[in-house]
Amino acid sequence: MANLTIEISIDETDQKVLKNDLLDINTWCQNAIKGKVNNGWKRMQSDWTTKLMNDDSFTDSIPSNKTDFITLVTARADYKDRTERDKDAVITAE
Repeated sequence: MANLTIEISIDETDQKVLKNDLLDINTWCQNAIKGKVNNGWKRMQSDWTTKLMNDDSFTDSIPSNKTDFITLVTARADYKDRTERDKDAVITAE
């Protein structure tokens, strides 16, 4: 998967609103993404460590570094990203 570049367009009025509270809009956006990634990583690591430990068929060691852990988890047949989980929830609700 390639790096993702995200572009945000903020009109002049909303820029003024943001500048009322923020020193630098770009820095705040970058830090907001970093914070979301960090929280998502903590949640993913916690959830999947528990799942792996409770999976009797999983007998390998659990990687201690982020990249290897995510590679392991996302390669599993039972891994679903948010879009897939939401799709399954809609089907189940019907």
